[in-house]
Formats: sequence, C-alpha cells, structure tokens
Amino acid sequence: MSRRKRGTMSEEFKYELAKDLGFADTVEKEGWGGITTKDAGNMVKRAIQIAEQASRKGQ
Repeated sequence: MSRRKRGTMSEEFKYELAKDLGFADTVEKEGWGGITTKDAGNMVKRAIQIAEQASRKGQ
C-alpha cells in the first residue's frame, strides 16, 4: 500500500491550526517534524471538527 505524497491541508491552514492549538512557535523553530504525535493528532481532530461544522452550515 502506498502513502500519499502530498497533504490535503494547505500549509496556511495547518499553521492556523497550530496557532489555535498553541504550538506554532515549535513549527516556526523546528518545522513540522518538531511537533509531537499528540499535537499532530489534535490538528487532525480540529480539522475534522471544522469540516463537520462547515458541512452542517451548508446543509
């Protein structure tokens, strides 16, 4: 099974999520490889919440 080579979230959106979740400074200093697995998981959860809210508003 191959992995996707490109992400589905824009860099801008990911950075906004990082700011909201409080680890944008780590991203600035160390790049995306510097965040914890927990932080990455929290980003995904938050992105899903935002998508669900947008979906509900569009219905």
